[in-house]
Amino acid sequence: MFLTISTTGTPERPATDLGYLLHKHPDKAQAFSTSSGTAHVLYPEADALRCTAALLLEVDTVALVRKGKGKGRGGAPDAALAQYVNDRPYAASSLLAVALSNVFSSAMKGVCHARPELPGQARPLRIEVPALPARGGPDLVAKLFEPLGWTVTAQPVPLDTEFPGWGDSRYVRLVLESGTLTVAEALRHLYVLLPVLDDAKHYWVAPDEVDKLLRAGEGWLPGHPEQKLITSRYLARRWSLTRRATERLELVRLAEADDSEVEAIDNAVEAETETEEKPTPLAVRRREAIVTALRNSGAARVLDLGCGQGQLVQALLKDPAFTEIVGVDVSMRALTIASRRLKLDRMGERQASRVTLLQGSLTYTDTRLKGYDAAVLSEVIEHLDLPRLPALEYAVFGAARPRTVLVTTPNAEYNVRWETLPAGHLRHGDHRFEWTRAEFRAWAQAVAERHGYTVAYEPVGPDDPEVGPPTQLAQFTLTSPKEAAAA
Repeated sequence: MFLTISTTGTPERPATDLGYLLHKHPDKAQAFSTSSGTAHVLYPEADALRCTAALLLEVDTVALVRKGKGKGRGGAPDAALAQYVNDRPYAASSLLAVALSNVFSSAMKGVCHARPELPGQARPLRIEVPALPARGGPDLVAKLFEPLGWTVTAQPVPLDTEFPGWGDSRYVRLVLESGTLTVAEALRHLYVLLPVLDDAKHYWVAPDEVDKLLRAGEGWLPGHPEQKLITSRYLARRWSLTRRATERLELVRLAEADDSEVEAIDNAVEAETETEEKPTPLAVRRREAIVTALRNSGAARVLDLGCGQGQLVQALLKDPAFTEIVGVDVSMRALTIASRRLKLDRMGERQASRVTLLQGSLTYTDTRLKGYDAAVLSEVIEHLDLPRLPALEYAVFGAARPRTVLVTTPNAEYNVRWETLPAGHLRHGDHRFEWTRAEFRAWAQAVAERHGYTVAYEPVGPDDPEVGPPTQLAQFTLTSPKEAAAA
């Protein structure tokens, strides 16, 4: 990644003052360690009439991949290759913004102890970024920088100069020019707007990002016409952080309009004493939906396949309608924890007779699982490699053949609504895949047709009009009365 900052001067006001402002001597080439690699600062030219400071960031892509291990697997076959073959070493992004703040931290704050009069002086500036991702194109680049006093040249980079018919890429060569801004203002603009244009953060977006945004945006962000877009993209579209930042920016705007302090504006409401009602966790909603579906199906003898630590078994035991509950899991450790959760060693004889815990693999037929009214696969199928799904399908629908089968699995489309889930990641590190609603329904319909079931679908959790519910539930019912009776 590469960025240059240039200025011009006169013998009375030399351009080399840029070295004082950046706290980097023009006669030296310096290297700095950052979280993503090594940042180099050098001056290709430095005299009284013209001075250019260059920031070169050497990104260690392999180290970045290693740091990201354990955060979920991609479902695409080339996902592993994409970790290494990408634009990170070349295109300006949040990694370059982080390097700016690390290397030029004092300059961003407008601090220069050696020449305290310099930071407040506007000077002619020219900033060049050879490769900048611009999701929104050159028009968006202009909308973001021009209101801040920049003259913007955003030249699209073609996908391939040998094949002009392929069109332009999403990258631009950016040139910014201004004579009315200070170096500190310029650096703060870049710090915020580089990741906004890339529309991605290459690091964890924590709540303290709101404070970073407000500090860097002081004096220009509250009145920016694209404030909403900047805030949302900078905070990786985490709605709670975006809302918090928007509220604070509005207070700043009101305080400036009223020529008062923010604290004086933000004192109209006393601290709330009432505790807001917490939303019901998705896991609880999922169990409630399963119990309701089982009760409506008339099932009395139920299999919990992949029972894990026994949360669903515990919920089923509370309902006397379920006379026999069998939890099955391949993990002996999970079954031990389930036994402790259920307090089987202290359970009364009558209650204990209703529950059984079995160790077994769901990808093998098991005669112990035949003859039950219903089976539940709750958040199970996504933990299997796709080639193993046909084995599970036959073991449950072909061999055990309960009258009712309930299957729940994450809805991949809803992942964009999870604030804490990085883009492109799965919800759990052990998930082998996560399906969209269409993919899940296609699989469920094929299973039902192959084994003589009908299938219906229910949303679990808030049903978003754009991306659907967080969890999708399919209820399979045997179609043949004779087969149901035999089962």
